[in-house]
Amino acid sequence: MSDAPRPYGLVAEFDRPEPMLAALQRLRAAGFRRIEVYSPEQVEGVDEILERRPSRTPLVVFAAGVVGAAGGFFLQWYGSVIGYPLNIGGRPLNSWPAFGTTTIELAILCMVLAGTAALLRACRMPLLYHPIFDAPGIERASRDRFLVCIEAGDPRFDPDRLRRLLHVHDPVRLSEVPA
Repeated sequence: MSDAPRPYGLVAEFDRPEPMLAALQRLRAAGFRRIEVYSPEQVEGVDEILERRPSRTPLVVFAAGVVGAAGGFFLQWYGSVIGYPLNIGGRPLNSWPAFGTTTIELAILCMVLAGTAALLRACRMPLLYHPIFDAPGIERASRDRFLVCIEAGDPRFDPDRLRRLLHVHDPVRLSEVPA
């Protein structure tokens, strides 16, 4: 058994999205599951190949809005009808139109807070360091390169086998990412 440290993964760098998509399909067909893609633009077909589920962030934001509105309305109703009932000009205690503005504001506040938290979680933030930042050429992933990283945590990870698999798709560079 080797004492060499296990790398974080292997990165293949492509100059166009088409060979990257072909490489992704080949990797998935070979059974690799722990794959990440870094690209300067959204590439159609990546989510389907990687079998990614749609984000649940909109559902979380909607549920937070409903909870915020219901909670805000309940607090106002409880305060006006049960806690401190005041007869003001003969109006009914449960005058729901008066609660509208605060109810909407609390719904929006809860939606913003939940949306921010869900977005941070979906983006895996705050993350101050990630080994992929040590990959050669990662800075070009935000400009003009398409990178595919196969993580070493994948049960099928074998650098030599991966190099043979990816070499067919003519990557610009293949490099190991240190852990």
